[in-house]
Amino acid sequence: MQVLESLGATWGRARLMRLNGQAEVRAHVDINYYWRERMRVHVPIVTTPSVRFPCGEGEVNMAAGECWIFDTWRRHRVLNQGNDTRIHLVADTVGGERFWDLLAQARPPGMRGPEWQPRLISPRADGAAPQLDLENFNAPAVMSPWELREHIVFLLGEAVPDPRMGPIQQALLRFARRWHALWAACGDRGEGLPRYQRLLAGIRAELDALGAGQIGLKNELGFLQALGAHVLDMAVAQPAGAGGAAQTDRHGDQGVHAGGAAVPERPAPAPVSRPGQAQPATEADELFERPLFIVSPPRSGSTLLFETLAAAPGLYSPGDESHALIEGVPGLSPAAHDWDSNRLLAEHAGAPVGAALRERFFRQLRDRDGQPPGAGPVRMLEKTPKNALRIPFLRTVFPQARFVFLYREPRQVLASMIDGWRSGQFQTYPRLPGWDGPAWSFLLTPGWRQLAGRPLEEVVAAQWAATMQVLLDDLAALPAGEWIGIEHGRFLADPQGEVRRICDWAGLAWDRTLGRELPLSRYTLTPPDPEKWRRHEPAIEATRALWEPQAARAGALLG
Repeated sequence: MQVLESLGATWGRARLMRLNGQAEVRAHVDINYYWRERMRVHVPIVTTPSVRFPCGEGEVNMAAGECWIFDTWRRHRVLNQGNDTRIHLVADTVGGERFWDLLAQARPPGMRGPEWQPRLISPRADGAAPQLDLENFNAPAVMSPWELREHIVFLLGEAVPDPRMGPIQQALLRFARRWHALWAACGDRGEGLPRYQRLLAGIRAELDALGAGQIGLKNELGFLQALGAHVLDMAVAQPAGAGGAAQTDRHGDQGVHAGGAAVPERPAPAPVSRPGQAQPATEADELFERPLFIVSPPRSGSTLLFETLAAAPGLYSPGDESHALIEGVPGLSPAAHDWDSNRLLAEHAGAPVGAALRERFFRQLRDRDGQPPGAGPVRMLEKTPKNALRIPFLRTVFPQARFVFLYREPRQVLASMIDGWRSGQFQTYPRLPGWDGPAWSFLLTPGWRQLAGRPLEEVVAAQWAATMQVLLDDLAALPAGEWIGIEHGRFLADPQGEVRRICDWAGLAWDRTLGRELPLSRYTLTPPDPEKWRRHEPAIEATRALWEPQAARAGALLG
């Protein structure tokens, strides 16, 4: 409380946030309306030099007792690469008189010259209670035309250039003018609400017809998704009786991993009985109905397939890969198994573990419009390449699990994996005990210790082959109808047909028309090119004996 008082701000939410050892907060951007005008202040309480905070192009370690703010509109993440718990005081603010003076004296990372030193704020000893200004109003009943226009202008400036933006901008200008006229007549009085709602419904339909859902932002979010979070979902408060009290205090945990900044815990929906309980396969699942897991080696195109399928109505997803969701549960990280691998079996899914994991997943789920599920059971879509080694475990935790096996021609995958290792953007265990090669990237496969000292192309080929061997063995053990195969090349050639085929098999609806060219996935390193792998052709062909047997097995399985 004294720390908060010393910063001289008006405070919204404040809490102590813990991140366990060997856990991470996935890369994401804070999209919720709450974050549009607020900064997050971090004061590390318990931390170590192994905790890293990448944000945009930079990366810092926040030391204990320092005070940091950062740009949450950039993609950012947190990595706790040690075994010790990290605890931060994290508080949200719109600023304040003394706060802005402090900020004017701050320095970006790497610019602390001898003329600038941080100021020590000692604990007060007089026993006086800290005096804090706290938020009481943080969202309007009806958004003013000036605020609405400011959000629209901001997002138009953040949009990636696209020929469709001209008509979209004109549609939003007309919408803002109509909103202003209605505001002048009705303000935030209740009798104007139906007319405001009609304006919102009209612009949603117009933007959808203009293709706004396919426009991206510079920070890799979707334009329409951000517009919904900042304007369309917030311009009119939810009336009392439509799910509770009037929606005037709308704190936002939602970010986009494009999700909540540190994935804070959310209360489970009240109607759900036995939330997160692991159940045997013979028992009906009250929380998850036939959840779908995309399984494949890394760099097989699973992100593109995931992002496409996640647009199915009634389908919910965690928003991104679930490394931290899974390995943050005690007993599920490689460190808990002597760093053997990411392999998890049925015996690793004891009741406490399964219950914790199910609840963590359920709380993270959002549909294509960013809305959380109500009471279960819910249809879930998930993809994490490490899960290619976890099918027996997932079937135990999620008794009705179904699997979508994505296969991509191995030469293309291996070339992309080599690029990924070299880029440094896919490091999963940078300080892997017993490994003195380049920082370990992607999933940790059985037998990885035998690869010490081998060339990178051999490490990657063995990594892919080990993944495929485990994955194909596990698929072969599944009952008929619990998995479906899809070949990456066929998916690119006929996205609409292949997505419909998967949805028909999974019992899902599909209400969108996909073009021949799909947008790039969030983890694309370089533009797609079917011949791109030839840059590494000699190295890949030299390792043919490692990967070819599993490629032949996969080809036979898929026909």
